[in-house]
Formats: sequence, C-alpha cells, structure tokens
Amino acid sequence: MDMLTFSIDERRRTPLYRQLYDYIKKEIRSGNLSFNTKLPSKRKLSAYLNISQNTIQTAYDQLIEEGYIIPIAKKGFFVNRLDNILSLDFKIEDKPINKNKEASDLKYDFSYHGVDHSSFPFSIWRKLTKDTINEYDEDILKPGSAQGSDSLRISLAKYLRQSRGVDCTAEDIVISSGTESLFQILIQLLGQKYIYGIENPGYEKLNLLFKSNNTKFKTINIDLNGMQIDDIENSGADILCITPAHQFPLGGIMPINRRIKILNWAYENDNRYIIEDDYDSEFKYSGKPIPALCGLDTYGKVIYMGSLSKSLSPSIRVSYMVLPKLLLKKYKEKMSFIICPVPTIDQKVLQKFIEDGHFERHINKMRNIYKKKREILVEALSEIKVKIEVVGADAGLHLLLKVDNGMSEDELVTKAHEVGVGVYGISNYYYDKASLDKISTVLLGYASMEDDTIKGAINLLENVWLPEK
Repeated sequence: MDMLTFSIDERRRTPLYRQLYDYIKKEIRSGNLSFNTKLPSKRKLSAYLNISQNTIQTAYDQLIEEGYIIPIAKKGFFVNRLDNILSLDFKIEDKPINKNKEASDLKYDFSYHGVDHSSFPFSIWRKLTKDTINEYDEDILKPGSAQGSDSLRISLAKYLRQSRGVDCTAEDIVISSGTESLFQILIQLLGQKYIYGIENPGYEKLNLLFKSNNTKFKTINIDLNGMQIDDIENSGADILCITPAHQFPLGGIMPINRRIKILNWAYENDNRYIIEDDYDSEFKYSGKPIPALCGLDTYGKVIYMGSLSKSLSPSIRVSYMVLPKLLLKKYKEKMSFIICPVPTIDQKVLQKFIEDGHFERHINKMRNIYKKKREILVEALSEIKVKIEVVGADAGLHLLLKVDNGMSEDELVTKAHEVGVGVYGISNYYYDKASLDKISTVLLGYASMEDDTIKGAINLLENVWLPEK
C-alpha cells in the first residue's frame, strides 16, 4: 500500500505511538488491511505524518509482539494472517452504577458496618506499603502457603497470647479473607454430617451460608448470658457457633459459669466443637477485658476466629482462625490444595503494622474514640422524651434500643428513614421470629458516626418517635 489514511488527534492525551498502533490494529481486525499487505516504511510514514521514526517503530514493535504484523528482513512490515480471531464490538453505554438509593438518602447512618474513617492510620499504612513493595523481595510474587504468611501468623499468635489469652503457635493459625471464607473452609474440613447450632438472634449471614452449602443447622434461642445448656442439648447440635465476648446483636457478655458449662458439653463427645467468633473483643470500655473462651479450653474443642473488620477496617479482608491440633492435622491432610486468598503484599504490610507496635497503639486509640462516641450517644438518648431502654454491655460498636412508644419495628425504621436517619430493626437478626421481644427494638451502630452529628440525629429520632397526643 502507498500510505495509511491516519490523522493525529493532538487534543487527545493518548501518546502518538498508541494512536497509530490503535488505528493499524483496528484496520487489520476490520479487514481493511488484509493478509500480506505491506505497511509503509518507517521513513515514508515519518515524513508523511511529520512524526519521528522512533514513534512509528514503537507502534510497529507493539503490533509485532501481538502478532498483527510480521517483519521481513530487507522487505518491510506485512500484515499477518489472523486465524479465527474473535472480535467483540459491544456498544457499552457508560452508565453510572446504581447505588443503594435508600442508603444514599440518609444524612445520618447508624449502620453497624464501618469504622471511624478519620482515625485510620493512612500515613503509616502508606509508608509500610511503599516499604513492602521491594523489587528484591521475591516473596511478593509467589502464591504463598495454604495457611498464610509465616511471619504474619507469628505476629498474630503473639498478639492472641498477650491480648486474648489464647495459647497458640503460628502453626495453629489459618489466615483467610473474611469470616465467611473461614466458615467455608470449616464446612469442607468437617464435612456435612454435623449439625451446627447458631445463636438466635445472631449473625444474619450464617443461615444463608449453611443453606448454600446444604449444611444442617439449628437455631438456638439465647438469653442475656448466651446459649443455655438445655436448649443446646435439645437442639441436637454437634458444633456451636457463638460470640461469647460480646454477643451479636444483643450485646451480652457470657459469664464464666456459662462458658464452663458449654465447654463441658463439648468435652462429652468427640464430635462436638465450639466455634468462637471474637469479632469485636478489643472494644470493652469498663473493667478488664474478658479472655477468650478458647483460653479456657484444655482439650482442643474450641475453634477461635478473629478478624480486622472492626479493629482496622472492613475493607482489609483479613480474618484468621486457630485450629485445635486434631483439626489442624486434618486440615493439612485434606485442605492442602487451598492457597491463602489474602494478597502477599497485604499480609506483609499487616505483619509490619503489628510487629512495629502500630496495631496496639491503634487499638488503644480507637478504644478511647469509640468509648467517647458511645457516651455521647447514651447521653443524647437519655435526654429524649420517648420511653426507651438501652440494651447491651458497655462494649463493642453498637447498642440496642427498646422503644416503647406503640410503634412497630417497621414503623420506627420507616419514620427514621423519612428524616434521613438510618436505624436497623433487630428482627433482621432473628431466624425464629417467635422469640422476638414484644417491645420494638432497633440496632444503632456508632463507629462511623461523627461525634458532633450524633446528638442531632437523636433529636430527629425523638421528633418522629414521639407518640401523638
């Protein structure tokens, strides 16, 4: 061919070589430049387009690498044969993603999901990330092990021994991406012959998770101290899923006598286990922290779970579990095909964050911040003229509010949303609705609320929840 009918668009930010490359590739794929067509020489095309030969060479090199053209010595550049190439020319409209309109309409959101955005240690995290991306560290390009980074597991084991009283080593820990992922691993590890007992009310995704895996489960009603032994026995459950440090969502802390009874229940049968979800145990605002149930276990019956969703951020998808020795042996035999889904870089950054003392300082800082938020919220609630009762221990990142004003739970939530305040009905967390309290109850999370907005949000709730005279 004599010359390409290509014109440079100088208004575009796309480099010249890229514009030329895109044009030639499009012409070849459309058939306008057929097999064995000779392209203009670099010299002629340079003179015609008034651009450098280096720019043309760069475009040609890219086309050669991708197989669109081939160079023939002393002859030039020719269009290659493209066999069975699939060309998909979808016309995609660049429409914005539809977000949850209900959530976006809220001015104040007492959502349980989230953390204090202004307190995340961005500068430290940025520096550690930059230091971690080291061209001489080949580990960041390797897939890693099934259980996760050795160094991170060593740091986590040290942290758990000191802060939660969990007697474990790095070898006992399995790292994954989210609590749901850990449950998926356990279901595969233990098999589907067991019956799981879950708290009612409890974590809203557990029943969906077990149903999607065709796994049998029973809901077990709880009181303010957790599951009761008689109800556990009557359920026929083999494996209990509990939150003893701060029951979700009722907020109770399981006392030592109830913990011992549940441990003794597990010791009575080789096939019984307890899954302890220690989801927000770092945040207890009065008295000494309650040690983990796992720390009391002497016969390897407790599977301990933890995550960083509340202590750091839900976007840092790092969770971990401590397996008893017998299950760890089974895990290594049966689950060796698993590769830890958490990126190696993230694991290295987190390990440095813990090892250098940043995590401990961050937890101490956030404990004070969240304690203050809770105090502001409780004080604001104490001043409203609606008949209410605050439920839950002085811990965690949420509280429950019993509202005795004659409104149903749906009415409380709807009225709040009408004035731009998000509150959440407790019935969402009940599998057996028959156990619901007669007094309507809503959940208020406060971690992501700004201190100076809490009182204003509560005033709005008072206005719409006051019973009509």
